[in-house]
Amino acid sequence: MKIYFAGSISGGRADVGFYKEIINYLKNYGKVLTEFIGDDSLLANGEAELTDKQIHDRDLDWLMEADVLVAEVTTPSLGVGYEIGRSVENGKKILCLFKENEHKRLSAMVAGCDGIITKRYINLDDAKAAIDLFFK
Repeated sequence: MKIYFAGSISGGRADVGFYKEIINYLKNYGKVLTEFIGDDSLLANGEAELTDKQIHDRDLDWLMEADVLVAEVTTPSLGVGYEIGRSVENGKKILCLFKENEHKRLSAMVAGCDGIITKRYINLDDAKAAIDLFFK
């Protein structure tokens, strides 16, 4: 199985450690095409050398190749929203993970979409349990 993991890059680098934990857990279920999102030296790994178009085209190719999309959506991201929308449009199976937080609210465009499974979590164990349910 091919898994596309999405998480905020521009605004969510504070979450990179959590992304890495999720990506490593997702490997129990298949190949994670976007493993680099959990790399805290993202820009040092050649990402800065790519144009916006190259990144868009590469990521869209991976998204279309993937069997499923798993997105961490606690930190709002235009890019992740775009990837979710394209996945819905293409009939992908989608899991969105949202960390319970009294200061943030999940967009109704994600929470209210019938094509998206949304799971709220409090900690890493909760997120892993949601992933287990999604893949079973």
